[in-house]
Amino acid sequence: MTGTRINDFGQPVGLPVDGSFPRPRPPRSGLAGRYVRLEPLTVAHAAGLFEVFAEDTEGHGWTYLPRGPFADLADATGWAEASEASEDPLFYTILSPEGTPLGVCSYLRIDPANGVIEVGNIHLAPRLQKTPAATEAMALMMARAFDELGYRRYEWKCDALNTPSRRAAQRLGFKYEGTFRQAVVVKGRNRDTAWFSVIDGEWPALKERFTRWLDPSNFDAEGRQLQRLEAC
Repeated sequence: MTGTRINDFGQPVGLPVDGSFPRPRPPRSGLAGRYVRLEPLTVAHAAGLFEVFAEDTEGHGWTYLPRGPFADLADATGWAEASEASEDPLFYTILSPEGTPLGVCSYLRIDPANGVIEVGNIHLAPRLQKTPAATEAMALMMARAFDELGYRRYEWKCDALNTPSRRAAQRLGFKYEGTFRQAVVVKGRNRDTAWFSVIDGEWPALKERFTRWLDPSNFDAEGRQLQRLEAC
């Protein structure tokens, strides 16, 4: 619980919320960091994404996603066209500094009236997984939500059976809030959904943690981390 006060009837109620609402919707514009940049997804990214996702030859990365793997380039192009037109989810392509597509992510369930937004549809090519660039992409998305747009709550949801996603959320500083049983049907299967969140009061400390971990001094000559993110 984030704080209460007692009203004139002796009842506990939530604290007043500062700021003006609704908050702005996320803009269709890019984000840039040291190791990665993000651009609003367009159909021009389809071929590059199809190529890097195909590096996952057995399709492990698609198991918990609502669709895929892509059958062919035409399938990837059709998905990219639909995703480019979407406002919610609002998709971004994750690219190397040189412009090579490496993955996708999105804002979704965008709720400006309450200052709540979710990050999801995260799909990272094998070469992006477990890299500083992958962490920086998530940090950039979180920073936009809190610093630029003034949102109060930032959510992460995943299949409760998706252990790597649950671990990633907790590594990034999200707190587990519970599991919604039989929440949705995905690819004909039941999905219990695990909920995680970061709230605005937690963001300054997390921001400092990301800054310290992503600093080049935290990596050796082979790019290996000297300190884990949780220890920074």
